[in-house]
Amino acid sequence: MPGTETGSDDVERIIETLQGAETSALEAVRKFLDTVNGVFPDVSSDDGPRKKIIDSAFKMAEQLAGTWSELAQRIVKVSQSAVGEADKEG
Repeated sequence: MPGTETGSDDVERIIETLQGAETSALEAVRKFLDTVNGVFPDVSSDDGPRKKIIDSAFKMAEQLAGTWSELAQRIVKVSQSAVGEADKEG
């Protein structure tokens, strides 16, 4: 079934692209945290600006990862539906 193979390849490329984007986003957060650590040394303050900034960065990273995951799931569902429709027509 050539349609299925092409559809599977497309899905794989989409997933790889999204994984690459997610990795890039996480790397950006890591670099940001390195900068924060360099500017705000750890002074063991529970509610200091360093902790607030880092907590915010982790929240942002979690939201980004969740958004990428949700997008990937939606794209895979749409692609699978399209492949299924193509198989019915072929």
